[in-house]
Amino acid sequence: MTDAPRPPSSAPQGAVLRLARNLPAPRPVTFAAQPQAVEIDLARTALMVVDMQNDFLHPDGWFPQAGVDAAPLRAIIPAVRALAEAARAAGLPVVWVNWGVRADRAELPDPVLLKAAAGGTRPVYADPSVTGRGGIVVEGAWGAQVVEELGAQPSDLLVYKHRLSGFFDNELDSVLRNRGIDTLLFAGINTDRCVFATLCDATFHGYGVVLAQDACASPSPDQVRESVLYLVRLLYGATCTTADLGAALNDRKTA
Repeated sequence: MTDAPRPPSSAPQGAVLRLARNLPAPRPVTFAAQPQAVEIDLARTALMVVDMQNDFLHPDGWFPQAGVDAAPLRAIIPAVRALAEAARAAGLPVVWVNWGVRADRAELPDPVLLKAAAGGTRPVYADPSVTGRGGIVVEGAWGAQVVEELGAQPSDLLVYKHRLSGFFDNELDSVLRNRGIDTLLFAGINTDRCVFATLCDATFHGYGVVLAQDACASPSPDQVRESVLYLVRLLYGATCTTADLGAALNDRKTA
């Protein structure tokens, strides 16, 4: 019986497979929040911006064309843009988490489609846009792109989702963990839907969470928004203003 041939090796004799990670130096910063002040490590924090995309915010998009008043949603664009710019300046990844489904809808079960279509009474995911802008929230199509006014940069990260939670059945958790991220700052729409679902799921995955309350919006009644803020403060993490968070991010001593 002869020994099996060994595969050739291109590694130099004595080379080491280095699995040790180069961890960034901590950059702690504290800012006002509710129910109490929050300390985060800027070296391990990312800004998560949820669903600020054409099909929800642009006049030609799915929501406005379906009769949804996009004015309260568009009102936060300046705050979200300022927060993204401050995050980049402080060295934080900016992660856009947008609806982006397959064109054939193969990942979407019938109950999800029927609910979104209001029982078949309105266009739904991947249906042709009524304004000729391609498939509704189809990955890579116009409706799934970040609105131009937000100034998304090539250095930012874009992750598509196909459920309310940005962590369901996709690569988001791996994208964050590969960058050593353990704390998430949240902005976007809708406060009571995809933002809240993604924030809850983030805590289930072990992330610390902070919601920038005036960089989030929803067409739902005000009491719904207030209920979400109450639950975030009670159960999941903290809420803050963009002024307090932006001041912490813009502190050049920490950046």
